[in-house]
Parts: sequence; structure tokens; C-alpha cells
Amino acid sequence: MTRHLITSAIPYINGIKHLGNLIGSQLPADLYARYQRARGNEVLFLCATDEHGTPAELAAARAGKPVAQYCAEMHAVQAEIARGFRLSFDHFGRSSSPQNHALTQHFAGKLAENGLIAEVTESQVYSKADGRFLPDRYIEGTCPNCGYDRARGDQCENCTKQLDPTDLIDPRSAISGSTDLEVRETKHLYLRQSKLKDELDAWIDSKTDWPVLTTSIAKKWLHDGEGLRDRGITRDLDWGIPVRKGTEEWPGMEGKVFYVWFDAPIEYIACAAEWAEAGGLPEADWQRWWRTDKGADDVRYTQFMGKDNVPFHTLSFPATIIGSGEPWKLVDHLKSFNYLNYDGGQFSTSQGRGIFMDQALDILPPDYWRWWLLSHAPESSDAEFTWENFQASVNKDLADVLGNFVSRITKFCRSKFGETVPDGGTFGPEEEALIADLTTRTARYAEMMEAMEVRKSAQELRAIWAAGNEYLQTVAPWSTFKTDPQAAAAQTRLALNLVRFYAVLSAPFVPDAAAAMLAGMKSEDASWPDDVPAALAALPPGHGFEVPEVLFAKITDENREAWAERFSGHRD
Repeated sequence: MTRHLITSAIPYINGIKHLGNLIGSQLPADLYARYQRARGNEVLFLCATDEHGTPAELAAARAGKPVAQYCAEMHAVQAEIARGFRLSFDHFGRSSSPQNHALTQHFAGKLAENGLIAEVTESQVYSKADGRFLPDRYIEGTCPNCGYDRARGDQCENCTKQLDPTDLIDPRSAISGSTDLEVRETKHLYLRQSKLKDELDAWIDSKTDWPVLTTSIAKKWLHDGEGLRDRGITRDLDWGIPVRKGTEEWPGMEGKVFYVWFDAPIEYIACAAEWAEAGGLPEADWQRWWRTDKGADDVRYTQFMGKDNVPFHTLSFPATIIGSGEPWKLVDHLKSFNYLNYDGGQFSTSQGRGIFMDQALDILPPDYWRWWLLSHAPESSDAEFTWENFQASVNKDLADVLGNFVSRITKFCRSKFGETVPDGGTFGPEEEALIADLTTRTARYAEMMEAMEVRKSAQELRAIWAAGNEYLQTVAPWSTFKTDPQAAAAQTRLALNLVRFYAVLSAPFVPDAAAAMLAGMKSEDASWPDDVPAALAALPPGHGFEVPEVLFAKITDENREAWAERFSGHRD
């Protein structure tokens, strides 16, 4: 049995996330975690809210709440939505936790001891009206490239051009709107990650099974232009983790906090410590997942994230771990995703474009969204959500293939044999051919799931569902029953076992439907079907069942048109 440590990129606290965020990290991570648990492996699946930095402060200010209160409330909201989508986190933590404070300060102290922290005096924009230095995102103005009048000091969201605050035309404070700005000197800490360039390069080269998207982004940051540059890890902010060397004060850094991109990845480790404390477990229990000197040598660590997060997870976070000189676990596999676009445009949290996670759950159950998003995952390129495609996929895949199969065979059996698995008859060539085909397909499906090929896994699963429908169409037990009830009994018995079989295989994708299918078949055993012939005889003659409710209702044209209109503008 392999132990799997799985983390999803942690979402910002500044509001409810959209479906593009969901498919970019949390949902495929959940798919993989559910699959590995089904195979009998030990899994620790962690995620958290990313609560520090400019976005948190700005969102709290807009909400008129103290930032700590705002973050606590939004963590509860995001946790509830995650449960709504059946995301099976073992712990959903917070980057503002005491554990993350302690670990972030610990890593900073170790990096300083190893000569990997530099104190740098730099020029930053200061707002006299606000009485503070302004991080790049706190500065707005007109983009010199495209003329967009709400460009930020780090990037123009309209044309995506990278900017410095001094590039902006008519810059102003995003807090007060004041244009009374000046450039002042301030001292900050920099992680000297350039000193680890060769080590990081060799480590990335060793990851021959990583997606091309992941390694190409990492290599670009390592080698393009000036190559890997040192990165600031502190900011002049009120909200965040105070700058300390472990438990000691850091002279000259009073009133400063660690930059969110330094402390946020460390929360993956801290989240495990939070999990252990919440469960009353000893410290050694979380360390066995993260410390190679405490038993983590047999752990396979997999990260899931969107492509915009790749540089920090392939370079900056590994630089922190390697630079500490301590035996922390490094990621084994990093699964990255492209972007999901929305109906001819882009999803955008800040601009309120697209379907947000709470809105999605308001109109349809989670399985509908899970299936479409996973079966259209933006792996090799960006993908696009359209209402027409969503309607077609739900109706054809879920309603017509899976749902229809379950409904047809359970209702037929009830009408002819009662609500028990029928006895009698023997398997013929059609049944043997189906079992052989499913044996091959199930092995291929498992291979795709192990490889984290999300779209290919969904395609194979749908083919497995379709095989059952094709079998029913071919043997037509409702016709066979008229001339050979015994043969019809054998056909029905196999098809009822297929319902249970489909439930087990489908659970990582559509957990609610899978649970309903297992409940209908009165089966608590949901072990992975390594032996397909045995799995297709798991429900013996005489085993009782109930006809499940309709698993998936079709999306009507009226539904589609109404939802397309409702979500065509900005979020309310």
C-alpha cells in the first residue's frame, strides 16, 4: 500500500471562487484522492484558504470588516461550498493559523542561517494620505500599453502586460484614491534563490513524468532573460505573519510581515499540523507525511494547480525547502492545468464574470458540474465552458448513458422478477464478451487514473457505461423473457451487477450518484474491482435491491437559455 500526500493549490480568501478555479486544482485533486482511497491506499488530502496579502486586505476593506473577521467568515463560506461539491479534504486549513505562523518563521530563520536571506534597500511607492507603503496591487492607474484605467501596479488585467507601479499613468492609491504618492526607500528581505539555481535545475530535470506544461514553465523561469532571480519575501503590511527568525526578533524588520507567496506554500505543511491537532493526533503523525527522517520516505506527494501557480511551486517553494537544509518532503508529481474560459470570454473573480461555485450549486447538484468539468479538464490547452456543450454533455453522458442504464434494468427486473437478483440461466457468448471487454477497459481506466490523465479517464469511464447499454440493446432481456425466462434472468443478473460495478468505478467522478446506486443495490462493499469477473458476480441470486430515484434529470432548452441569460453579466 502506497501513502499518498495530495495538496490542491490554496484559494485566495477574497471572495467565492468560480468554476475555473475549481477545475484548476481542487476538483482534479479530489478525483485523484478518491481514486487512491478506493484502491485501498492511505491518503492525506489537504487544502486551505490563502489569507494574507493585498487581496485579503482590499476585500475586507470593501466589506467594511476587520480583516481577521472577514477571513474567518470567508473561510467558513469556502469550506461549506467545498463540502457542497463533495471535495473530500482530510483537512481544510487556514494560512493564518498559529501552525503556519510558527513554520514560516522557522523556515525564514533556517534560510538566514544558511546565508540564503539578503537584506535589500529598495524604492517603493508611499501614500501620504494612507500613511503607508503601497504594495503593487494597492496602486491603480492607467495602463501605458492599452489605456485601461484600472490597471494594477503589478499587471494590467485587461491586456495582461506585467507592470511596475512607476509605469502607470496617473497612479492612485487603491485604498483611498489619493494621488499624493511619492517614492521612498524601505528595507526588505530577499530569498537568494538564484544561489540554488543549479540544484533546482537538476531536480526539475529528474521529473521525467511531469506534464510538459509544468516543466516548460519552470524552465522558462529558470533560463529566460536574466534567469532565476532573488525574490522579496517581506512586505510593509499590517495583516500577515510577523517577520521573525524562528522565535527571535529580526532587527530592522519591525512592523513588516512575510510576503504571501512565501508563507502560502508553507501552509501545505502547516495544514497537516492543523489536521493532527484537530484530530488529537501526536506531532509525529503529521511529520510522518512531511519529514523524510520521520517516515515520509514512502510517501508519494502530488500537487494540483493552475499554470499561473507553477513558478512558485517548482522554484520558490522548493528553494525554501531545499535551502532550509532540513529533511522535508519535496513534491514528486506536479499536475498543472491550463485555463477554463467562459462562453467566449474569461472567468474573472475580480470582474465577476462567469459562474461562481455557490451559484452553480444553487441551480444543479454537484455531480452535474463535477462530470462536465472533469471530462473537459483544460489539460493540454485552455478549454471553454458553453451552456450548449454543458447541456449536451449532461444529457448524453449522465442522463442517456449512465442514468438510463440504471433505470431500465432495475425497473425491468422489478416488473418481471421482483426486487431481488434473479436466479437461473447461464452466461453465453454475449456475457463472456462483455466481461472480457470490461476487464480490458477497467485496466485502461485505472492506468489513466494513476497517470492523472483526467479527460482520458472520463472518456474511458463513459465507454464502460456505454458498453453496458450496448449489451442491453443487444440481448434485450425484455424480449428474451418472452421465450426464455432463464436466459433473461442471467442477463438481468449480470446487468444488476453492472449497476454496482459502475457505482464503484464512477464514485471519484460522481460520488452522489455512485452512493445512490450502491444504496439501491443494498451494497456496502465498494472495494475496487481488480477482479472484474468476480466483481460482476458480487450480488448473488436472491440479493435484494430497490429502484433508485432518477439519477440525472435532463437539462431542457428553457433551462439552458435562462441560465445563459442569468450568467451573461457580472455577479450580483
